[in-house]
Amino acid sequence: MALTKEARNFNWLLGNFVDETAGVTDAVAVSSDGLLIARSNTLSQQEGDQLCAIISGCASLAEASDRLLTGEGIERVIVAMHMGFLFVCSITDGSCLGVVATRDCDVGSVGYQATELVAKAGKLLTPAIRDELTTYASSS
Repeated sequence: MALTKEARNFNWLLGNFVDETAGVTDAVAVSSDGLLIARSNTLSQQEGDQLCAIISGCASLAEASDRLLTGEGIERVIVAMHMGFLFVCSITDGSCLGVVATRDCDVGSVGYQATELVAKAGKLLTPAIRDELTTYASSS
């Protein structure tokens, strides 16, 4: 299945983010229903699917907390682990970006760069592109 130019651009943005952002090792885009939209080439299909499940769970917990505390929406969740960090950032309509970074990364810089990527991705991630990428990701 050949991807449209817009879908290729989305995949390029994700891959370029991993390649160009110091300390970032992996990234995935996850649909609102927890499906893999796109993954960096640093992850296998199985790893991407597993990471999507984790990211979807983190986003769901954060959204539930936000509702309980009458917040105004989720911007980012950061999970600090001994090996590094997992950033979960809202994109649009429940979709989110998951970023894995090393322990020695500059958390502020990765957070800023992830926010910049979310802004770009939000413009590209139309329902049609999201559906195309989800279908492509499940078949590759």
